[in-house]
Amino acid sequence: MKVIGIETSCDETGVAIYDAEDGLVADLLYSQIDIHKRFGGVVPEMASRDHIRKTLPMISQALEIAGCTKDDIDAIAYTAGPGLVGALLVGASIAKSLAMAWQVPALGIHHMEAHLLAATMTPEPPQYPFVALLVSGGHTQLMECTAHSQYTLLGESVDDAAGEAFDKVAKMLGLGYPGGPEIARLAEQGDRKRFTFPRPMTNKPGLNFSFSGLKTYVLNTVNDIEAVSEQDIADIACAFQDAVVDTIRIKCGRALKQTGLNQLVIAGGVSANKQLREILNRENGFHLYYPAQSLCTDNGAMIAYAGYLRFIKGQADTLDINVRPRWPMNELEAM
Repeated sequence: MKVIGIETSCDETGVAIYDAEDGLVADLLYSQIDIHKRFGGVVPEMASRDHIRKTLPMISQALEIAGCTKDDIDAIAYTAGPGLVGALLVGASIAKSLAMAWQVPALGIHHMEAHLLAATMTPEPPQYPFVALLVSGGHTQLMECTAHSQYTLLGESVDDAAGEAFDKVAKMLGLGYPGGPEIARLAEQGDRKRFTFPRPMTNKPGLNFSFSGLKTYVLNTVNDIEAVSEQDIADIACAFQDAVVDTIRIKCGRALKQTGLNQLVIAGGVSANKQLREILNRENGFHLYYPAQSLCTDNGAMIAYAGYLRFIKGQADTLDINVRPRWPMNELEAM
Protein backbone atom coordinates (compact mmCIF):
# COMPACT_ATOMS: atom_id res chain seq x y z
CA MET A 1 0.00 0.00 0.00
CA LYS A 2 1.42 3.36 -1.06
CA VAL A 3 0.18 6.86 -0.21
CA ILE A 4 1.42 10.10 -1.78
CA GLY A 5 1.59 13.13 0.52
CA ILE A 6 1.42 16.71 -0.82
CA GLU A 7 2.28 19.64 1.46
CA THR A 8 1.59 23.21 0.26
CA SER A 9 0.38 25.04 3.37
CA CYS A 10 2.86 27.92 3.32
CA ASP A 11 6.31 28.43 1.80
CA GLU A 12 7.57 24.88 1.31
CA THR A 13 6.48 22.37 -1.31
CA GLY A 14 6.73 18.81 -0.03
CA VAL A 15 5.97 15.57 -1.86
CA ALA A 16 6.57 12.12 -0.40
CA ILE A 17 5.45 8.53 -0.83
CA TYR A 18 4.83 6.31 2.19
CA ASP A 19 4.81 2.54 1.73
CA ALA A 20 3.12 0.36 4.36
CA GLU A 21 5.96 -2.17 4.18
CA ASP A 22 9.03 -0.08 3.40
CA GLY A 23 8.21 3.26 5.06
CA LEU A 24 9.26 6.40 3.20
CA VAL A 25 10.31 5.44 -0.31
CA ALA A 26 10.47 9.02 -1.64
CA ASP A 27 10.72 12.34 0.19
CA LEU A 28 11.23 15.63 -1.67
CA LEU A 29 11.18 19.16 -0.28
CA TYR A 30 11.54 22.52 -1.98
CA SER A 31 11.87 25.68 0.14
CA GLN A 32 10.78 29.12 -1.02
CA ILE A 33 12.98 30.96 1.49
CA ASP A 34 15.08 32.62 -1.23
CA ILE A 35 11.88 33.99 -2.81
CA HIS A 36 10.44 35.51 0.37
CA LYS A 37 13.44 36.54 2.46
CA ARG A 38 13.93 39.86 0.70
CA PHE A 39 10.41 40.79 1.87
CA GLY A 40 11.07 39.70 5.47
CA GLY A 41 8.21 37.19 5.39
CA VAL A 42 5.96 35.07 3.20
CA VAL A 43 4.12 36.78 0.34
CA PRO A 44 1.00 34.59 -0.08
CA GLU A 45 0.44 35.18 -3.80
CA MET A 46 4.06 34.37 -4.62
CA ALA A 47 3.89 31.26 -2.45
CA SER A 48 0.81 29.98 -4.30
CA ARG A 49 2.35 30.60 -7.72
CA ASP A 50 5.51 28.75 -6.79
CA HIS A 51 3.55 25.74 -5.52
CA ILE A 52 1.82 25.60 -8.92
CA ARG A 53 5.21 25.57 -10.61
CA LYS A 54 6.77 22.91 -8.39
CA THR A 55 4.16 20.38 -7.24
CA LEU A 56 3.47 18.31 -10.38
CA PRO A 57 7.15 17.94 -11.39
CA MET A 58 7.95 16.86 -7.82
CA ILE A 59 5.18 14.23 -7.91
CA SER A 60 6.67 12.81 -11.12
CA GLN A 61 10.11 12.81 -9.55
CA ALA A 62 8.85 11.11 -6.36
CA LEU A 63 7.24 8.31 -8.40
CA GLU A 64 10.51 7.80 -10.25
CA ILE A 65 12.55 7.71 -7.03
CA ALA A 66 10.13 5.22 -5.47
CA GLY A 67 10.32 3.04 -8.57
CA CYS A 68 6.57 3.01 -9.07
CA THR A 69 3.87 4.41 -11.32
CA LYS A 70 0.48 5.99 -10.73
CA ASP A 71 -1.01 2.48 -10.85
CA ASP A 72 0.85 1.59 -7.64
CA ILE A 73 -0.65 4.49 -5.67
CA ASP A 74 -3.55 3.64 -3.35
CA ALA A 75 -4.41 7.13 -2.03
CA ILE A 76 -3.38 10.77 -2.24
CA ALA A 77 -3.10 12.83 0.95
CA TYR A 78 -2.82 16.61 0.92
CA THR A 79 -2.74 19.42 3.47
CA ALA A 80 -6.30 20.76 3.80
CA GLY A 81 -5.45 23.26 6.56
CA PRO A 82 -4.55 25.26 8.46
CA GLY A 83 -2.40 27.49 6.28
CA LEU A 84 -2.49 30.13 3.55
CA VAL A 85 -5.73 29.70 1.63
CA GLY A 86 -4.19 30.13 -1.84
CA ALA A 87 -1.35 27.74 -1.11
CA LEU A 88 -3.74 25.16 0.34
CA LEU A 89 -5.96 25.39 -2.74
CA VAL A 90 -3.03 24.53 -5.00
CA GLY A 91 -2.33 21.28 -3.18
CA ALA A 92 -6.01 20.41 -2.81
CA SER A 93 -6.75 21.05 -6.50
CA ILE A 94 -3.84 18.93 -7.67
CA ALA A 95 -4.63 16.11 -5.23
CA LYS A 96 -8.32 15.98 -6.15
CA SER A 97 -7.58 16.13 -9.89
CA LEU A 98 -5.10 13.27 -9.67
CA ALA A 99 -7.45 11.29 -7.42
CA MET A 100 -10.18 11.57 -10.04
CA ALA A 101 -7.82 10.71 -12.91
CA TRP A 102 -6.16 7.80 -11.10
CA GLN A 103 -9.42 6.63 -9.48
CA VAL A 104 -8.03 6.57 -5.95
CA PRO A 105 -9.25 8.28 -2.75
CA ALA A 106 -8.05 11.74 -1.72
CA LEU A 107 -7.63 12.58 1.96
CA GLY A 108 -7.46 16.08 3.43
CA ILE A 109 -4.93 16.15 6.28
CA HIS A 110 -4.67 18.53 9.22
CA HIS A 111 -1.25 20.18 9.04
CA MET A 112 -0.63 20.18 12.80
CA GLU A 113 -1.80 16.61 13.30
CA ALA A 114 0.73 15.64 10.65
CA HIS A 115 3.46 17.50 12.58
CA LEU A 116 2.44 15.62 15.71
CA LEU A 117 2.50 12.26 13.92
CA ALA A 118 5.96 13.01 12.50
CA ALA A 119 7.28 12.50 16.03
CA THR A 120 5.93 8.94 15.95
CA MET A 121 7.89 8.09 12.78
CA THR A 122 10.78 6.80 14.87
CA PRO A 123 12.04 3.31 15.80
CA GLU A 124 10.77 3.83 19.37
CA PRO A 125 7.70 6.06 19.12
CA PRO A 126 5.70 7.37 22.09
CA GLN A 127 2.69 5.36 23.14
CA TYR A 128 -0.69 6.99 23.75
CA PRO A 129 -1.61 8.81 25.92
CA PHE A 130 0.87 11.71 25.91
CA VAL A 131 1.08 15.51 25.97
CA ALA A 132 2.07 17.20 22.71
CA LEU A 133 3.58 20.64 22.28
CA LEU A 134 2.91 21.85 18.73
CA VAL A 135 5.14 24.83 18.17
CA SER A 136 5.60 26.42 14.75
CA GLY A 137 5.40 29.67 12.84
CA GLY A 138 1.63 29.87 13.20
CA HIS A 139 0.83 27.72 16.22
CA THR A 140 1.82 27.20 19.83
CA GLN A 141 -0.47 24.63 21.41
CA LEU A 142 -0.45 22.06 24.18
CA MET A 143 -2.62 19.03 23.47
CA GLU A 144 -3.55 15.97 25.49
CA CYS A 145 -3.47 13.06 23.03
CA THR A 146 -5.35 9.99 24.25
CA ALA A 147 -5.32 8.13 20.92
CA HIS A 148 -4.76 8.80 17.24
CA SER A 149 -7.11 11.64 16.21
CA GLN A 150 -8.41 12.07 19.78
CA TYR A 151 -7.05 15.36 21.09
CA THR A 152 -7.96 17.80 23.86
CA LEU A 153 -6.65 21.36 23.73
CA LEU A 154 -4.95 22.28 27.01
CA GLY A 155 -3.56 25.69 26.09
CA GLU A 156 -2.54 27.83 23.14
CA SER A 157 -1.08 31.19 22.22
CA VAL A 158 -3.52 34.06 22.66
CA ASP A 159 -1.55 36.25 20.23
CA ASP A 160 1.68 35.55 18.32
CA ALA A 161 2.86 31.97 18.10
CA ALA A 162 6.44 31.29 19.16
CA GLY A 163 7.62 31.02 15.55
CA GLU A 164 6.00 34.35 14.66
CA ALA A 165 7.68 35.96 17.65
CA PHE A 166 11.07 34.66 16.48
CA ASP A 167 10.48 36.08 12.99
CA LYS A 168 9.34 39.49 14.26
CA VAL A 169 12.17 39.85 16.78
CA ALA A 170 14.66 38.86 14.09
CA LYS A 171 13.27 41.64 11.92
CA MET A 172 13.68 44.14 14.81
CA LEU A 173 17.30 43.08 15.10
CA GLY A 174 17.94 43.42 11.36
CA LEU A 175 18.34 39.69 10.85
CA GLY A 176 17.18 37.56 7.95
CA TYR A 177 14.11 35.43 7.37
CA PRO A 178 13.20 32.95 8.77
CA GLY A 179 14.06 34.36 12.16
CA GLY A 180 14.33 31.20 14.27
CA PRO A 181 17.61 29.85 12.86
CA GLU A 182 19.14 33.37 12.77
CA ILE A 183 18.33 34.07 16.42
CA ALA A 184 19.50 30.61 17.48
CA ARG A 185 22.81 31.14 15.67
CA LEU A 186 23.47 34.54 17.24
CA ALA A 187 22.29 33.43 20.70
CA GLU A 188 25.30 31.11 20.91
CA GLN A 189 27.54 34.20 20.84
CA GLY A 190 25.47 36.16 23.38
CA ASP A 191 26.17 36.99 27.01
CA ARG A 192 23.43 35.17 28.94
CA LYS A 193 23.98 37.31 32.06
CA ARG A 194 23.52 40.71 30.46
CA PHE A 195 19.72 40.80 29.96
CA THR A 196 16.86 38.98 31.67
CA PHE A 197 13.58 39.11 29.77
CA PRO A 198 10.18 38.23 31.28
CA ARG A 199 8.63 34.77 31.02
CA PRO A 200 5.12 35.71 29.83
CA MET A 201 2.07 34.35 31.67
CA THR A 202 4.11 32.00 33.84
CA ASN A 203 3.01 33.85 37.00
CA LYS A 204 -0.64 33.12 36.16
CA PRO A 205 -2.47 29.78 36.31
CA GLY A 206 -3.35 28.06 33.08
CA LEU A 207 -1.56 26.75 30.02
CA ASN A 208 -2.03 29.55 27.48
CA PHE A 209 0.92 31.37 25.91
CA SER A 210 1.46 35.02 25.02
CA PHE A 211 4.55 36.35 23.27
CA SER A 212 3.44 39.83 22.17
CA GLY A 213 4.52 41.46 25.44
CA LEU A 214 7.92 39.79 25.22
CA LYS A 215 8.25 41.11 21.68
CA THR A 216 7.53 44.65 22.95
CA TYR A 217 10.08 44.19 25.74
CA VAL A 218 12.71 43.33 23.13
CA LEU A 219 11.81 46.42 21.08
CA ASN A 220 12.13 48.66 24.15
CA THR A 221 15.51 47.11 24.96
CA VAL A 222 16.75 47.80 21.43
CA ASN A 223 15.50 51.41 21.59
CA ASP A 224 17.27 51.97 24.92
CA ILE A 225 20.66 51.21 23.36
CA GLU A 226 22.18 54.29 21.75
CA ALA A 227 24.20 52.54 19.03
CA VAL A 228 23.34 48.88 18.67
CA SER A 229 26.42 46.73 18.05
CA GLU A 230 26.72 43.16 16.82
CA GLN A 231 27.37 42.04 20.39
CA ASP A 232 24.25 43.87 21.57
CA ILE A 233 22.21 41.98 18.98
CA ALA A 234 23.74 38.65 20.06
CA ASP A 235 23.02 39.40 23.74
CA ILE A 236 19.40 40.35 22.99
CA ALA A 237 18.93 37.26 20.81
CA CYS A 238 20.27 35.11 23.64
CA ALA A 239 17.97 36.68 26.24
CA PHE A 240 14.94 36.42 23.95
CA GLN A 241 15.55 32.77 23.11
CA ASP A 242 16.10 31.98 26.80
CA ALA A 243 12.78 33.62 27.68
CA VAL A 244 10.82 31.72 25.02
CA VAL A 245 12.41 28.37 25.82
CA ASP A 246 11.98 28.80 29.57
CA THR A 247 8.34 29.82 29.14
CA ILE A 248 7.71 26.70 27.07
CA ARG A 249 9.52 24.54 29.65
CA ILE A 250 7.35 25.87 32.48
CA LYS A 251 4.10 25.41 30.56
CA CYS A 252 5.02 21.87 29.46
CA GLY A 253 5.77 20.94 33.06
CA ARG A 254 2.38 22.25 34.14
CA ALA A 255 0.61 20.33 31.36
CA LEU A 256 2.27 17.06 32.36
CA LYS A 257 1.41 17.63 36.01
CA GLN A 258 -2.19 18.55 35.18
CA THR A 259 -2.74 15.45 33.05
CA GLY A 260 -0.67 13.07 35.16
CA LEU A 261 1.17 11.89 32.05
CA ASN A 262 4.90 11.28 31.71
CA GLN A 263 5.46 11.51 27.94
CA LEU A 264 5.98 14.78 26.08
CA VAL A 265 6.05 15.05 22.28
CA ILE A 266 7.31 18.28 20.70
CA ALA A 267 6.70 18.89 17.01
CA GLY A 268 6.58 21.70 14.46
CA GLY A 269 9.30 23.94 13.08
CA VAL A 270 10.39 25.42 16.42
CA SER A 271 10.90 21.89 17.81
CA ALA A 272 14.13 21.90 15.78
CA ASN A 273 15.52 24.56 18.13
CA LYS A 274 18.64 23.08 19.71
CA GLN A 275 18.28 24.88 23.03
CA LEU A 276 14.63 23.88 23.42
CA ARG A 277 15.53 20.23 22.98
CA GLU A 278 18.48 20.46 25.37
CA ILE A 279 16.46 22.19 28.10
CA LEU A 280 13.56 19.74 27.90
CA ASN A 281 15.96 16.78 27.76
CA ARG A 282 17.42 17.88 31.12
CA GLU A 283 14.04 17.83 32.83
CA ASN A 284 13.25 14.84 35.01
CA GLY A 285 10.03 12.92 35.42
CA PHE A 286 9.03 12.47 31.78
CA HIS A 287 10.17 11.02 28.48
CA LEU A 288 10.75 13.42 25.58
CA TYR A 289 10.07 12.59 21.93
CA TYR A 290 10.57 14.70 18.81
CA PRO A 291 10.84 14.17 15.05
CA ALA A 292 14.03 13.79 13.10
CA GLN A 293 15.46 17.19 12.18
CA SER A 294 14.35 16.78 8.56
CA LEU A 295 10.74 16.25 9.66
CA CYS A 296 10.44 19.31 11.90
CA THR A 297 9.75 21.87 9.18
CA ASP A 298 6.82 21.46 6.78
CA ASN A 299 7.29 18.36 4.63
CA GLY A 300 5.43 15.88 2.49
CA ALA A 301 6.54 12.86 4.54
CA MET A 302 4.38 13.76 7.51
CA ILE A 303 1.37 14.31 5.21
CA ALA A 304 1.89 10.95 3.50
CA TYR A 305 2.20 9.16 6.85
CA ALA A 306 -0.83 10.92 8.36
CA GLY A 307 -2.73 10.09 5.18
CA TYR A 308 -1.74 6.43 5.42
CA LEU A 309 -2.99 6.21 9.03
CA ARG A 310 -6.32 7.78 8.12
CA PHE A 311 -6.68 5.76 4.93
CA ILE A 312 -6.35 2.40 6.73
CA LYS A 313 -9.02 3.61 9.17
CA GLY A 314 -11.42 4.20 6.30
CA GLN A 315 -11.25 7.94 5.63
CA ALA A 316 -11.97 8.96 2.04
CA ASP A 317 -13.05 12.48 1.13
CA THR A 318 -15.30 13.65 -1.69
CA LEU A 319 -13.83 15.30 -4.76
CA ASP A 320 -15.13 18.71 -3.65
CA ILE A 321 -12.24 21.13 -3.16
CA ASN A 322 -12.50 22.48 0.36
CA VAL A 323 -9.67 23.86 2.48
CA ARG A 324 -9.64 25.33 5.99
CA PRO A 325 -7.14 28.18 6.59
CA ARG A 326 -8.19 28.01 10.27
CA TRP A 327 -8.87 24.56 11.65
CA PRO A 328 -8.79 23.80 15.41
CA MET A 329 -7.40 20.32 16.03
CA ASN A 330 -10.23 19.45 18.41
CA GLU A 331 -12.60 19.67 15.41
CA LEU A 332 -10.84 16.80 13.68
CA GLU A 333 -12.89 13.72 12.88
CA ALA A 334 -11.94 10.94 15.30
CA MET A 335 -10.96 7.70 13.57
